[in-house]
Amino acid sequence: MHLTAIETNRATKIAPAVTDLALARLLADAARGDANACFDLGVAFSTGSSGAEYDLIEAHKWFNLAAARGHWEAAHCRADISDEMTAREIAEAQRRAREFLSAGQRKVA
Repeated sequence: MHLTAIETNRATKIAPAVTDLALARLLADAARGDANACFDLGVAFSTGSSGAEYDLIEAHKWFNLAAARGHWEAAHCRADISDEMTAREIAEAQRRAREFLSAGQRKVA
């Protein structure tokens, strides 16, 4: 996947390593409890941007985590993408969110 940056009247490709680094930073910040990083990951997975593949299950997971951490817009985004998901996909997203939270608690202990 290649992202394209638009500058005035020309477009330039962004190297995959740059987008991978951006995604890695978001994941690290989310692991530290950053609600904005969780929200940004939800956006990335729901749009297939910032080095993330389009994946509504992962997007739902990250919007769910962001909402749980107090991000006011995340709950709305989660509801929007839920309209495009099956009940099984939503259940899987919720399972992944719980797994992410429990993995973080094990690291702290």
